[in-house]
Amino acid sequence: MSMNHMIFGVCCVALGAVSVLSESEFRMLGGNQGYEPEQPIPFSHRLHAGELAIDCQYCHYGARQSRNAGVPSASICMNCHKVVTSGYDAFLKERELAKAEGREAQRVYSPGIEKLLEATALGKDGRPLPGKQPEPIDWVRVHNLPDFVYFDHRPHVARNIACETCHGPVGTMDRMRQESTLSMGWCIDCHRTNEKGQSGRRDSSEGRVSDHVSTNCVTCHL
Repeated sequence: MSMNHMIFGVCCVALGAVSVLSESEFRMLGGNQGYEPEQPIPFSHRLHAGELAIDCQYCHYGARQSRNAGVPSASICMNCHKVVTSGYDAFLKERELAKAEGREAQRVYSPGIEKLLEATALGKDGRPLPGKQPEPIDWVRVHNLPDFVYFDHRPHVARNIACETCHGPVGTMDRMRQESTLSMGWCIDCHRTNEKGQSGRRDSSEGRVSDHVSTNCVTCHL
């Protein structure tokens, strides 16, 4: 086979591969933009972070003190949901029904809260269930970087970078999704940004001219 035929063959294979990949849902490692998995217990960030304006770090307290923000334990959820056991509409419906039937209104438990009680081995009276042990909830991870990437939440939180800078408009999401590409280029673009109003900081419209943000390879690839 002549060299020209070999070159032609390699080019055909390469073009074919590009064509197939462009028409498929092929993604590079970490390229899960738009990933929006169903969770074992429905949790609306729109309600909690949006309407109720609960601070992100109340639940994801690990972001301040460790590399990972972490998924909150069920006990954190129970700080509120020992009292709040259903949506307001369900509460009003039970109150009206009780009034019509001439009885006292009963506490209503949504299906999600019942699953939460089961996971924490608590009864509806808030007491531990005899013979039951708490079990972890199998949440599905949404943001998952490749193993060769090192990311630490602590310096970002310390510099007051808004969570939405990386995670998108979480306060509008009923189901959590990966808003950004989380690609290397996307991260580097943010590290290089020094323009006014583009730094991602909550407390300033100024850029990060005085802040040293490294783009050295070993910063993220130890």
